[in-house]
Amino acid sequence: MKAKNTTASLPKEDTVDFNIKFAWHSINRMYNQQASGHDLTTSIGFVLLNIDSKNGTPATKIAPLLGMEPRSLSRMLKALEERGLICRKSDPDDKRLVKIFLTELGRQKKDIAKKTVRAFNEAIRNQIDADKLKVFFEVIKDIQKIIDKNQFFNQ
Repeated sequence: MKAKNTTASLPKEDTVDFNIKFAWHSINRMYNQQASGHDLTTSIGFVLLNIDSKNGTPATKIAPLLGMEPRSLSRMLKALEERGLICRKSDPDDKRLVKIFLTELGRQKKDIAKKTVRAFNEAIRNQIDADKLKVFFEVIKDIQKIIDKNQFFNQ
């Protein structure tokens, strides 16, 4: 059963986008509060979490994983390199390919980020019924499919 189309007079609190954005901002604030005690930010934590700890990750693969623009990622990687969290290495087989590797400090910070994300998810799973979470994930995937199709605006 689909929801009734009454968006013309909806208060912002009843719109899908407002609620997703509000929830993400709350999560982001919570993560940043935790991260600040470890000289991290949410953005840095997510970048570190998306770098393969053993084999490194091609720089070109990180931006799409995070939904970042390549320019923003370049600035972020430069800052992470300056802070000693990552290093860049050319692929020995293909010199055009640059892989990002975690330094020892980067691995330590990644572990902190991983523990923080796990703790949050564990708290959510302990307080919200598994069936409700299943529906939530289904709805979020459906919303993402609709966005990917990009067929909701009059062209």
